[in-house]
Amino acid sequence: MADRYLEISLVKRGISCTARLLDDRAPLTCEAVWNSLPLSGDVYHAKYARNEIYALFPPLAENEPPLENPTVTPIPGDLCYFSFAGAELGTRAYGYDREVRPGTTVVDLALFYERNNLLLNGDVGWVPGIVWGQVVDGLEAMADGCNDLWRTGAAGESLRFRGL
Repeated sequence: MADRYLEISLVKRGISCTARLLDDRAPLTCEAVWNSLPLSGDVYHAKYARNEIYALFPPLAENEPPLENPTVTPIPGDLCYFSFAGAELGTRAYGYDREVRPGTTVVDLALFYERNNLLLNGDVGWVPGIVWGQVVDGLEAMADGCNDLWRTGAAGESLRFRGL
């Protein structure tokens, strides 16, 4: 199979980077994401994992992918996939108001933009993610945009994934 690429954008800020799907390491996850593109949603900056931005989506496949190519220590440029039951994130502490409800499944597509990340949540413990892509171009500009998002806020900003 030929390499597949996607563009990840902070839409309002006009910043994009390019990532290669890791079909050889996470084939089921890559297929679920690829078949769902384009995807766009409100962007959030992580509270616990550190240097992470993400958006929340409804399930991308009939069956959630297994934990393939897992990590709890993502590196800069990693794209990670997480799946949560709505009840796991449905508390006021997380700050979600529309996307998360008990009885639903929520998919979190994340981009890690800097070092020293640890997927440890004080409420539930270790939260392994599936590494399904790696940024190959534009990470420095995206990291600058992510830092700006952290400092000035995410309100009104969208995170978009689209195939190339």
